[in-house]
Amino acid sequence: MSDTDLVCVLRTRSHVEANIVRGLLESHGIEAILISDGPLTAFPLSVRGPGEIRLSVRRDDATEAARVIEGQRHDAGLGRLGRGDAGFNELERQLGYRFRDRDLLERALTHRSRANEDVSGVVTDNESLEFLGDSVLGFLVADALFRTFPESDEGEKSKIKASLVSTKTLAGLARRIGLGEYLVLGRGEEKTGGRRKQALLADSYEALIAAIYLDGGVEAARAFVTSQLAPAMDRVREPSFPEHDHKSSLQEYLQARDRARPDYRVAAETGPDHRKVFQVELWIGDERAAAATGRTKKEAEQEAARLALAGLRSSQSA
Repeated sequence: MSDTDLVCVLRTRSHVEANIVRGLLESHGIEAILISDGPLTAFPLSVRGPGEIRLSVRRDDATEAARVIEGQRHDAGLGRLGRGDAGFNELERQLGYRFRDRDLLERALTHRSRANEDVSGVVTDNESLEFLGDSVLGFLVADALFRTFPESDEGEKSKIKASLVSTKTLAGLARRIGLGEYLVLGRGEEKTGGRRKQALLADSYEALIAAIYLDGGVEAARAFVTSQLAPAMDRVREPSFPEHDHKSSLQEYLQARDRARPDYRVAAETGPDHRKVFQVELWIGDERAAAATGRTKKEAEQEAARLALAGLRSSQSA
């Protein structure tokens, strides 16, 4: 068909949206043609961002095409990305990061349920990005823990890392930035509450980290992960954090060297009953190895164990 026979029924910068609408029209027997200012690939590694994409149909089909698009837009599974540039802009504000290549962001948010429904075969899901994001996140968290807790042993850091990169933690971070509202889902996944599913949110969050890494490099990914995990890292620093089992680590350290078992003694209790502060002394044989205070005996004992273990390791390396 010649250009004079064509009518543009959709203008967008989203490759995914363009191909979804194209597939929708073709399923209704309406032939559609895509014309783009940029490359029409599923995963272009450009840094200039996508150009405008125009979806055109025969003039005789224009009215019906507009009706089909309008009738299905609410059920297209695009979430807030269906708002075009406005949707991308508001998500980037939530992320605190502006993409040079928004196709990366769009792919990170595209679930396999949408790719499976794409009749054009062009839409690509986020599973490869999820794989990469898992490794990038693991590296960045391990690096942060290595620097934050140099005295902690490998086992303790591994437990903390597992907590920070767990599905529950990542899904919570995804909810905090409203990521579910921007996912591109298949109709079935949309209708069954996919935007709220914990595993789906966590996977998409990892894909998002990979997209930032590919778009801006490791320092951009580090800045994003650091800002996102800041509250969790603050909790990790607290002696009462569940994964901080300094008492077990100390006991294992002493047993491996045939040293006496640690003895925890309450030296003092101060303050009113509802706000008591406990002072605990830690003895190893005849030597007072450390002393610490805490709001509970357990907290004071954990802190004393941490101080004693740090002192023992320091003496050993001296």
